[in-house]
Amino acid sequence: MVTRVLIANRGEIAVRVIRACRLLGIGTVAVHSQADADSAHVLMADQALCIGPAPVRKSYLDQAAILAVAEVTGADAIHPGYGFLSENADFADRVEAAGLTFIGPTGATMRIMGDKISAKRAMRAAGVPCVPGLDEGLPDDPARVVAIARDIGYPLILKAAGGGGGRGMRRVDREADLLDALAVTREEGRSAFGNGEIYAERFLTHPRHVEIQVIADTHGNALWLGSRDCSLQRRHQKVIEEAPAPGIDAAKIAEVGERCAQACRSIGYRGVGTFEFLYEDGSFYFIEMNTRLQVEHPVTEMTAGLDLVELQIRVARGEALPLAQADVACRGHAFECRLNAEDPETFAPSPGLITAWQMAGGPGVRVDSHAGAGYRVPPYYDSLIGKLIVHGATREDALARLRAALGETVVEGIRTNLPLHRRLVDDAAFGTGGVDIHHLERMMAGDAA
Repeated sequence: MVTRVLIANRGEIAVRVIRACRLLGIGTVAVHSQADADSAHVLMADQALCIGPAPVRKSYLDQAAILAVAEVTGADAIHPGYGFLSENADFADRVEAAGLTFIGPTGATMRIMGDKISAKRAMRAAGVPCVPGLDEGLPDDPARVVAIARDIGYPLILKAAGGGGGRGMRRVDREADLLDALAVTREEGRSAFGNGEIYAERFLTHPRHVEIQVIADTHGNALWLGSRDCSLQRRHQKVIEEAPAPGIDAAKIAEVGERCAQACRSIGYRGVGTFEFLYEDGSFYFIEMNTRLQVEHPVTEMTAGLDLVELQIRVARGEALPLAQADVACRGHAFECRLNAEDPETFAPSPGLITAWQMAGGPGVRVDSHAGAGYRVPPYYDSLIGKLIVHGATREDALARLRAALGETVVEGIRTNLPLHRRLVDDAAFGTGGVDIHHLERMMAGDAA
């Protein structure tokens, strides 16, 4: 049984996990850096301990300190949230070796799916379509690299096998740039992820970013919970997400969703996860799996009517999923806007004191946040300060509700991306649905021209 959960994270996701634990009658332990001493998750948790100074490597990434707090406080499970240690297979192993429950997949399955090359192999074996390219890392021999790239064709994209979050990727349009681009990407992979292995794929010109949410238990059950469209991105960072993905045949999504669930069953996956695809010309191409809770999980919760964090905890403590695939239904449409403390034009971080904070409300409106008036956004972490989520009976209803909610929302004292969100919801192409992953950057480039 899980009776006390240590949340190895901060910000809105730590608050989200604490709320789910409260519903289940589970005690909570917050860890925090010195910079987060007065943060909402610290005040909400049943216990809270400081684990180090502001830099993440001395606090939120300090595995030994987190495990020591778990021992001192009697926590019997650790929830990693997203980011930080959430996809660190070695940390998952250390948690389990300490006799604790890791609320996520095992280290072994995380290694399979966390490494993009082994993930592609597993997905091909499960019948999941993948982007054209080799299921192995590029060799050191320059001549062989050039030959492989010619077989794949240009433009192509180089990707770090252990990459994520939009890092460790580089587009190459011509052979003359290939080897220099490979050297830079390989070094970036080594420094950022401790893994210099790089693979290459065909670069799709106008794809959409479509996701399939899954959850699996330890009893052989795995479900897919609908689709999401996360195509509004800047430098591979998502800005607005929605569920379901608009304009795609439901039968096609169901076919891919069932293959994802089967892939989970075949590798013994446990917990929530997300299969990410590029979608172009009616075809899905697998790119990676996120072996954790996603930032955009609320849009799936709103349309599926499920609490993913509650289910995540139940599965981790050994319970069977309480529903079958036939019980899963997508109802209505949902959007999520990521509210970031950043300049809406340059995207430079904007830390500082929030002097006014007014969030939207009313039917179908949800705000997940750790911020408020008087909160000082620290300069050390991700700029996300909250998520505005809306749900409506149709996409048109949800979009109208989102426009109204953004009009009500006020954040003062720092710069935020609210002006960008207000502009995007009035964009004609986005209003129609189905924009590709380059739409936002084309729009921003047009402004600069």
